[in-house]
Amino acid sequence: MSTPPSPSPARWFKALRRTRLGDPCLKTYPRDCGDLLRRARVAFEAGRTLKETFRLAQLEAVVRMLEEHEGDFVDALGRDLSKPRFETVVSELILVKNEALYAINNLKKWMQPQHVERNLSTTWDECLVVSEPLGVVFIMASWCSPVQMCLVPLVGAIAAGNCAVISPSEYTAHTAELLHRLTPFYLDNECFHVIIAGTYDLPEYVELKFDHVFFSGNRKEGSRIAQAAACTLTPVTLILGSKNPCYVDQHCDIATTAQRIAWARFHNAGQSLAAPDYILCHTDVKAQLVQALKCCLTQFYGSDPQESRSFGRIVNLEIFNCMRDTLWRSGKVAVGGQVIEAEKYIAPTILTEVVESDPIMQQDVFGPVLPVLTVYNLDEAISFINKQEKALCVYAYSSNSKVISRLMSATSSGSFCSNDSILQSLMVALPFGGVGASGMGSCHGRYSFDTFSHRKSCLLRGTWFECVTYLRYPPYEDRNLSLMTWASTLSHKSQGWCQIL
Repeated sequence: MSTPPSPSPARWFKALRRTRLGDPCLKTYPRDCGDLLRRARVAFEAGRTLKETFRLAQLEAVVRMLEEHEGDFVDALGRDLSKPRFETVVSELILVKNEALYAINNLKKWMQPQHVERNLSTTWDECLVVSEPLGVVFIMASWCSPVQMCLVPLVGAIAAGNCAVISPSEYTAHTAELLHRLTPFYLDNECFHVIIAGTYDLPEYVELKFDHVFFSGNRKEGSRIAQAAACTLTPVTLILGSKNPCYVDQHCDIATTAQRIAWARFHNAGQSLAAPDYILCHTDVKAQLVQALKCCLTQFYGSDPQESRSFGRIVNLEIFNCMRDTLWRSGKVAVGGQVIEAEKYIAPTILTEVVESDPIMQQDVFGPVLPVLTVYNLDEAISFINKQEKALCVYAYSSNSKVISRLMSATSSGSFCSNDSILQSLMVALPFGGVGASGMGSCHGRYSFDTFSHRKSCLLRGTWFECVTYLRYPPYEDRNLSLMTWASTLSHKSQGWCQIL
């Protein structure tokens, strides 16, 4: 198998200078990004990314980069989010490696044309759906999971045969700089580029006219990206934050439920697109659940989470201040509530006596705060969920399969998970994406490949059957129309007789 093309000596030394520890990465301006886009487009139009061997080599290079620089990624995410090593390796690095290895193992099958089932009208024809790459795509990653949300889409883009420009979030500056430094050593220098761009400048980059834009982040920024892309008719995939509800039924294992919800909500200090945003708890088990959640927090992070090496920090002061103000103006603190601005620390917090009008219920939660609301029955929970915008994820905890089935069918969301949280958003065989206000499109595995592919329909037909198809040509005669009308009545049972024309 071929290896990725080596950069030229001049470019190699330029990359080497960028990789010296302590060297800041300069911001990439739209003009510079335009130059990178043109380089990538030249490479794409030359057919550089089309061969299976090239794609496999690039995917293997992604895996090598993560394996050979695991310590660097742990250090970068530790600086950006105080993210524990365990969380970085499991939820960022292993997840991306699994995506790349899954793509490597399935690429040949994905690239093969898909034959459409034949009917009487296509007996002597060949009908195919061919997946072809879109061109040069733009990937913008959320700061919540800066490696995962940058490289999982990239794996799909590479597998589908595209070139790509990647923009890690400026909020996680150390991770962005690390990707900027390492990428030239592992991926093709003409096809793949990492830029350092300001969040508020991203729409200007989108207007450069890429062939597809993939964005993960909050709704406000996602809306600006979509508007900028619409100006050039650029297709978009949006993975957007939302108010992810979590229903807790009176019939469930409270101890396990609390453990799984607490892990999902307070992982990465609550900075997650897929974590439960609030609990709709049956009133009969509220006291038990709150007490179980309190016990879980002590078990996970000790009596003082500030001292725990398993608990992270808020990414920056802007997010910290927003989360602190929201916390102080919502409900009643049942557990936690401590904040330390100098450390960007917010303790794992459970809120009770929360009402729908509280600030915590009016915006996405990107911090370690979990509001608990009560409902009297499943119907009330469904009604509450359906009043809100469609969520990225809906969660349900119950030992009653009828409750799970009812909630899954009566609500609409990007994904659904029963008796656990977040895992459905990490599985390579399941699509992860939103619906309505939580986004459009999806990623993971084959779904990433399809996101970055154009599925071209192809009909391969000969000319010898003209003895029948002549009926469609002018001059139009009533006899020919009668034959075609008769054929169309047969098509209801024979799968398309009249299509033979």
